[in-house]
Amino acid sequence: MRRVFAVAAVVAATCGHAAAQQASSVPLNGVWTLNRAASDFPKEIGFSLEVPVDDTQSAPPARGRRGGGGSRSSGGPLAGRRESYEDGQRKQLITGEARNPPVRLMFVDSGAAITITNEFGQSRTLHPGARSEAVEIQGIVFQVTSEREGDRLVATYQVEQDRQVRYTYSPSASPRRLSVQIEFVERGAEGDKATRVYDFGTESGSVAADRSGQQAPPGLAAPRADQLRESFDQRPGAEFRGIKDIGVLVEDLGSEAQACGLKHDTIEDALTRRLTMGGLNVRRNSDEDTYVYVNIITTAMPNGGCVSRYDAFLYTHATAKLSYHQQPVLVQVSLLHRGGIGASGVASHAAAVSRGLEGYADLFVTQIRDANK
Repeated sequence: MRRVFAVAAVVAATCGHAAAQQASSVPLNGVWTLNRAASDFPKEIGFSLEVPVDDTQSAPPARGRRGGGGSRSSGGPLAGRRESYEDGQRKQLITGEARNPPVRLMFVDSGAAITITNEFGQSRTLHPGARSEAVEIQGIVFQVTSEREGDRLVATYQVEQDRQVRYTYSPSASPRRLSVQIEFVERGAEGDKATRVYDFGTESGSVAADRSGQQAPPGLAAPRADQLRESFDQRPGAEFRGIKDIGVLVEDLGSEAQACGLKHDTIEDALTRRLTMGGLNVRRNSDEDTYVYVNIITTAMPNGGCVSRYDAFLYTHATAKLSYHQQPVLVQVSLLHRGGIGASGVASHAAAVSRGLEGYADLFVTQIRDANK
């Protein structure tokens, strides 16, 4: 690869007095940072292992570890489920999110809607009390129902038939924390659970305590009062406002990708065309300032088929004050990421991968266009 990326997700500081004043009326509002020490991280979490259907004989009881996230076996009614591609994508995404939770969450609660944004700028908007609604997460659509239970928010994501993942967000006032309980539900029965704990603000643990009035660690100056009062743009999609120029950088393809029909220049041409059609000024083969970075890893199968993992990132650069460094430094920021896996024959593989990447480019354009209306 041309370069090694050190991705730093930046959430501009800080949640000061105004956010604190809102705590009693809108307890979810603000930025929350994961407290790993106070959180629960099970070794395994996810749905039961599924046994492929054998149409000629009954399937034996499943043994071993979970597929796609878990450890229980399943020889009962769920065994032999025929899983669609979309169901598999939903299960993979929601299980990965449960295992590796966001480091930061920002809530904007307007009453009728709640927008949740992670440190990568990926947002989802829920409408508590409404019927099941379609919510897109990283290019994958979930049916979600959400409701308020006092100050708590409960959101249930439909993964596939008889399988849901339920998130319960419970804020507390003293100390100001957010407890996020994740439950995997199969056929109405609760399965694996995990609880993540988030501290209010952009720092967690001892650093957060330092900012509340205790002595700062050696080498770190205590923040000034004006820094604590500094506000930031909390509007969903604010990080995309003002984007007009964008670069495109497609990573060099390996020999197996080329054997499967993938061509670097063809992919770059397709992405450039989609971004230009979206009203953006595009610079080819550029990783300066804000740009789309594409990486494709392909494996040629013995049966003549091809499998590719393809990812598209929207990167930019910013200066940030890091907790372990006294002066602001230049960091690379991941604003958006979409990725997928495609398997097909050699003849159709390049077109399938290109369609997937062009779809991600369209999503990037939509996010930027909506933020700049």
